[in-house]
Amino acid sequence: MDSRETEKPATQHREARFAEDTKHEGGGGPLQKTLTNTSDTEKGSSAYAASTTGLDHRIESHRAQLRLLVKLDALILPLAVLLYLSAYLDRGNLGNARLQGLQATALRGSDTNYSIALSCFYITYILLSVPGTLLAKAIPPSTSISIGALIWSIAATCQAAAFNPAAVYVCRLFVGIGEAFFGQSMALYLTYCAGSVAGAFGGLISASLPSSSQSSCSSSSPSRPQTSRYLTEDQRTLALTRLNRKNLGEGHTGVDWKAVKRALMDWKTYVVAVMYSCMNLGLGSVTGFLPTIVKGLGYSNADAQLYTVPPYVVSLVAMLLISSYSDHYQTRGVPVASVFCIGIVGWAILLGVSPVHATHSALHARYFGCICIVTAGYSNIPLIISWQSGNTGSQSQRAVSLGMLNAVGQCLSVLAAFLFPTPEGPKFIKVRYGPFLVFIGSLLSPLFPCLGCATNLAFSALGLLLTIWMTVYYRLENRRRDKVEGGKPPKDMPINVMEQYDLATGFRYTP
Repeated sequence: MDSRETEKPATQHREARFAEDTKHEGGGGPLQKTLTNTSDTEKGSSAYAASTTGLDHRIESHRAQLRLLVKLDALILPLAVLLYLSAYLDRGNLGNARLQGLQATALRGSDTNYSIALSCFYITYILLSVPGTLLAKAIPPSTSISIGALIWSIAATCQAAAFNPAAVYVCRLFVGIGEAFFGQSMALYLTYCAGSVAGAFGGLISASLPSSSQSSCSSSSPSRPQTSRYLTEDQRTLALTRLNRKNLGEGHTGVDWKAVKRALMDWKTYVVAVMYSCMNLGLGSVTGFLPTIVKGLGYSNADAQLYTVPPYVVSLVAMLLISSYSDHYQTRGVPVASVFCIGIVGWAILLGVSPVHATHSALHARYFGCICIVTAGYSNIPLIISWQSGNTGSQSQRAVSLGMLNAVGQCLSVLAAFLFPTPEGPKFIKVRYGPFLVFIGSLLSPLFPCLGCATNLAFSALGLLLTIWMTVYYRLENRRRDKVEGGKPPKDMPINVMEQYDLATGFRYTP
């Protein structure tokens, strides 16, 4: 008889006994007896070894894992933070450059030209998000990260030499191309939080060096464990073992097109992407117009640049605290909903408190509102990305889901480019939709009173509702699977995510 036929019933039996195994833990159940039976004192028995040599092996294995993690973190984290910092400097420097004369000179003093320049980045970023993520799956991620970083660093540097609208547009298009490859690869590679640092440094750099160009890093990060020359052979084995234990390892480096289909056909992919898009409307408004909004509080151009720094610093601290809470308790929905609430408060303040003939208290309130919208714009980035990533089964499914997160999730960022025209400042009551958004504007006009802050407020509320919906769904679905499968799966149980993805027996969503 084929060995595979004899193994299949055993696998089915193990999967059907989730409840029994966990229920008897510590009380002499099947797992307890298998691991702790010491009645056989023969020196050669496995039970005898488990009491001495087995314990030493576990201790040494734990120490080896700690050494591996320290070695990886010592190289990967600093490079990732520096790369991400540079990317956001180059992505968000247009808002600071606007106050330093970009719009008045290269963009011919036109608000529409500035909005088009902002939207050019998102056009290529949206179109290439899914291909950029699949590229990171098809080739070593260190290579795809390097390609993306090289493209956007050259394009961002060329922006300093652009003296007409067409040149600025082309540079922004290529910044979007580079970031589509770089950003998507990094999202698949790891989750991190240097975006707020970039915003703070952007204000400082623009205030002190208004005519300087940004420089960027190139990637020398370790590639996949099985091919990385940074690791020893034993460390490669240990790294792959850790991935396999968490059902994150795959036996090949190519693209699993069935997983691609699963991601594209899954309704959850699009709901979370729309939620991400609601967040990105606020983020796009912040990156493109925060210096302009702060200037409307009565500051000079130079002071406005400096006063954009504290909101980013507060955002960084909030991001670290909220993300740490989210990881510690393995929950995403509650932290994401909390961040959306912060954004709602911020946009409501900016909408309700007029800057015209405002008292000091009113201006302080509006500045607090600016802090809230920056915090909301950046803090949800790692939370939603990790939420989408953790609720996919395989790497290929994850790659497409993350790609769709930006392909759909950046659409409202294009709208953000047209929400705050200079003639409508400092209240920004009316919105003049650009040529790319005439149709969208005609649809939105009956729904919103054409208010930049009101539009952000409405979509923040929509993002909150979608977050609550997905949190409730994930919790109910996990309960349903516990009931169907006889209880929660044992820790580190092998799950067939390579063939069944997030539908596999034993897979549970992160709510």
